[in-house]
Amino acid sequence: MNENHARLCPSPEWAQHLQDDILPVLTRDIDLGSRMIEIGPGPGAATGWLARKVEKLTAVEVDAEAARALADRHAGTNVEVVTGSATELGYPAASFDSAGCFTMLHHVPTAALQNAILAEVFRVLRPGGVLIGSDSLASNDLHHFHAGDTYNPVEPAALLTRLQTIGFAPVTLIVNYSVLFIAGKPGEAAEQCGAAEPGTAAD
Repeated sequence: MNENHARLCPSPEWAQHLQDDILPVLTRDIDLGSRMIEIGPGPGAATGWLARKVEKLTAVEVDAEAARALADRHAGTNVEVVTGSATELGYPAASFDSAGCFTMLHHVPTAALQNAILAEVFRVLRPGGVLIGSDSLASNDLHHFHAGDTYNPVEPAALLTRLQTIGFAPVTLIVNYSVLFIAGKPGEAAEQCGAAEPGTAAD
């Protein structure tokens, strides 16, 4: 993590942005259920907000130092912090009602690894479960912000196709100053019929 991230990501301003501008939009019309998994929480800007919406939140963080700090912050709560890679989640299929990843995909160095994470999330979601997420749009300013750091932004139209290819349906994208996405895992009836609603995209 470069100095820019070290200043921004733990800041109250960044947490407020996620909690005021991103998370309410993503969760307005969906039920997160009782068990949720958050991928790549970093310093936990979204974690406390999400924990108030579910009975149990599991946060999977690849950076051991960040995971320890997050675990200390949420000790004794309904948040379980796990250190590990989201490409190999150690949970049985259909373990979670919902999943979330917020402004972390562009830190994953290749599209193949991004897809592996999304596929693992799909696997551990129950039928009818939902993935919510957000990420920054590519820009010259963002490129310079990530100087010396991993920077692999997702392209919204390609993200739609990638989520659909993994099996998510329906998929909704909201593209503004960032990209927000809501991706459902088809329920048992849809899987048995081989039918899934087409994805949608909104500007």
